[in-house]
Amino acid sequence: MIRFWKQRAKKGIVTEHPEWEGEMAAIRKALKQSIHKHFAGSLAIRMVDSGSCNACEAECNALSSPYYALERLGIHFVASPRHADVMLLSGVMTANMLPHVLDAWEQIPAPKWCITLGDCPLLEAPFTPTYAIEGPAAAHLPIHHHIPGCPPTPEAIIRGLLAFVQAR
Repeated sequence: MIRFWKQRAKKGIVTEHPEWEGEMAAIRKALKQSIHKHFAGSLAIRMVDSGSCNACEAECNALSSPYYALERLGIHFVASPRHADVMLLSGVMTANMLPHVLDAWEQIPAPKWCITLGDCPLLEAPFTPTYAIEGPAAAHLPIHHHIPGCPPTPEAIIRGLLAFVQAR
């Protein structure tokens, strides 16, 4: 057992990326300052799934973990579109979900923005328009920003949110 602990002490922590930590700290600081400047310190996001595989949602759930702690930066995921500033839309726009997505969009008070998450809303995934798919999200909603990836990593989502906030 002593040999194990000596070896572990020599090797150190291998699950974290120290080179990413410095860059992430700078991104967090810039994001917090931009949200304070443009959104009075708080950005409320309503996540809407328009027919996805839930991979993007799983990555967004990771943003609530203590490692990323998005809430400390002033970004909150809200349960009601009436409390949101931004709609974060993931998934292929299916015929069944289209009226619900449009309803959620109408309930968000102005000014409001729509950010697409992942490749599915743009139909860049292996999906093509069929009787069940209503085409890209841009055909139904004004898209203000896009975060690419299938699924985008939590780091990519944070960078995408920073780009969106700084563009306001």
